[in-house]
Amino acid sequence: MPTRTMTLVGFMQASNVTVYAGAWRHPDADPDFLSARYYQHIAQVLEGARFDLLFFDDRLAMPGIYGDSVAETVRTGARCVKLDLSVTLGVIAAATEHIGLGATYSTTYYAPFHVARTFATLDHLSAGRAAWNVVTSVNDAEAQNYGVDVHAGHDERYDLADEFLEATTGLWDTWEDGAVVDDREGGVFADPAKVHELNYQGRHYRSRGPLTVPRGPQGRPVLIQAGSSGRGREFAARWADVIFVNEHTLELAQAHYADQRARIAAAGRDPDKVKILPLIYVVAAETEAEARAEEQRLLDLVDPMASLVLLGEVTNLDFSGFDIDEPIPESFLDSASGIRGFLDGVRAHLAGRPLTLRDLASHRATLRASPRFVGTGAQIADGLEEWLTSGACDGFVVAATNQPGTFEAFGRHVSPELQRRGLLRRDYEGHTLRENLGLARP
Repeated sequence: MPTRTMTLVGFMQASNVTVYAGAWRHPDADPDFLSARYYQHIAQVLEGARFDLLFFDDRLAMPGIYGDSVAETVRTGARCVKLDLSVTLGVIAAATEHIGLGATYSTTYYAPFHVARTFATLDHLSAGRAAWNVVTSVNDAEAQNYGVDVHAGHDERYDLADEFLEATTGLWDTWEDGAVVDDREGGVFADPAKVHELNYQGRHYRSRGPLTVPRGPQGRPVLIQAGSSGRGREFAARWADVIFVNEHTLELAQAHYADQRARIAAAGRDPDKVKILPLIYVVAAETEAEARAEEQRLLDLVDPMASLVLLGEVTNLDFSGFDIDEPIPESFLDSASGIRGFLDGVRAHLAGRPLTLRDLASHRATLRASPRFVGTGAQIADGLEEWLTSGACDGFVVAATNQPGTFEAFGRHVSPELQRRGLLRRDYEGHTLRENLGLARP
């Protein structure tokens, strides 16, 4: 019997697609992505499959760097729709009881007080299930939507994010536990000695406080981070409760896992109290032949142009001047100011030869972007168990190829097999997300 169970996260987007850009074209995809029912149903499916958490990726602009236009983004449906996440999670919270609720919010375009209040409110209204995926934002299109011409540099964004987290976590702590006394006869709502001004003064952010929301059920919402560059890994080591990674092979995942745990320890934290989870795709069916046939259909669904516009989004580079099989100069790639870890990951996966546009496009927004586990429930469980027990991860972020079909198939074929092996909970152990993740309350 294994000594631990895996953490499972459902990777979602409040959009017409998932992270897989062909999702909307799948014949079984539910087209009702502008309704509350759509998101509530998917969340209930994930809860039934005993996932710890669902979280929503986000961007604050349509991809528009390729050819300096959003035309191909709109035509191919490449994440041209992005709903507001606080509202989306609110309707999910009302329809679920146990699953954690995560949203991506940018440290570049929001203020610490706004983020602190949003997630503290969600934590209360969901009875302790809130999680914040901390991102620094990646491209100039987002900057231009917020009245800024050019995005800040990579390392500068993380310097700003460190201050942002200091202010936000400080605001969450301005109310002590037990501050609300509700003494109606004595006329005392809350104890002034337990509510404090923060008076945070950084180089880039200031916030007086206190927060206008009392301390939440979790103390602080769970913090998620997915930085893969060296600077991003340092940031995650300092702050994150859950770290998402994206490595293409078991060996690369093992190396990343060891490196990230070493950084966490060097930051003075216990690596066993941080969950490190790779992004994966799962194609599950009754038979391996059915799963392989579905995999091939999925590989054929993505319009190549969708991959190219999303490639520009994450790198801040316009690839429209390159032919598909033309080697891309290293000097051009080195000028990327977006997610540097993406390019580093493709270089590591295809070590030993120059990268072409086809190489990069096939590793963005397609099934080739992450490891694939394809087959029956038992076959998929074999693969997940190998990763979990070989020092590669603490669980998985499962990306959908179509919604709700991917998660329904996982719950039907994979979850029961993982439970039979003792690798997945049969029921939720705690009341809050922190309790279900085995994380201490700050």
